[in-house]
Amino acid sequence: MGVIVAPSLLSADFGHLDRDLDMINRSDADWLHIDVMDGVFVPNISFGFPVLKSVVALCSKPLDVHLMIVNPDNYIERFAALGTMSLNVHYEACTHLHRTIYEIRRCGMKAAVTLNPATPINVLEDILGDVQMVLLMTVNPGFGGQKFIEHSIEKVARLREMIDRGGYNTLIEVDGGVNFETGKRLVEAGVDVLVSGNTVFSSSNPEEAIRRLKNL
Repeated sequence: MGVIVAPSLLSADFGHLDRDLDMINRSDADWLHIDVMDGVFVPNISFGFPVLKSVVALCSKPLDVHLMIVNPDNYIERFAALGTMSLNVHYEACTHLHRTIYEIRRCGMKAAVTLNPATPINVLEDILGDVQMVLLMTVNPGFGGQKFIEHSIEKVARLREMIDRGGYNTLIEVDGGVNFETGKRLVEAGVDVLVSGNTVFSSSNPEEAIRRLKNL
C-alpha cells in the first residue's frame, strides 16, 4: 500500500467546487483534508458548517478535518454529526488535551493532535498512545502555498523513532509545502499521510498528481 494522500480543500476552486470534488471522488485520493480557520488561532478565515455540509453531500472520501481554532472542544460533537472520520486539534489550542482527545474518540472519530513548526515533539510523550495520528505542520498554519520548512524532515524522523520505540500504531501526517520532491523525502523519513493542496489542484492533471504522490 502506498502513502495515504489527502488533497487539501483549501486549494480547490470554490467557483467550481462540485467539479473539483468530483475529481477527488474519481481519483486515488484516500481522504479529503479540510482546514477550518477562525481568524483568531491563525490569521485567516476559511469555511464553516454551511459549506462543509455541501462538501459532505458532494464528496465520497473520508473527511480529515484540521481545526485551526481556539476552543475546539465546543465543536467536537458538530463535526462528529457531520460524518468526520478524523479530527485534528492543535496541541497549542488545547488547555486539557487529554480530555479533548477522549471526547473526540467518544464521539466516534479518530483523534489526531497537530503541532506547529516551532513546537517540539517531546510534548507528545504523554499523549502519543491515546491518538491515532499526529499532524506535523511543515509551514506555519493559516495560508496555503507557503515554503516548506526544511527542519521538518528531521522532526518527522524523530517522531517516527518515538512512535516505533513505544510500539504505537500512530500515523504521521504532514501538511504544508508538500510536492513531489519534499513528499518523497518526507515519506523516506517516516510519513504515512501527505496533505497536498497546490501540487494537486494547480496541476494540469490533478488525478495524475495524486497518483504520483501515492507512489512516492
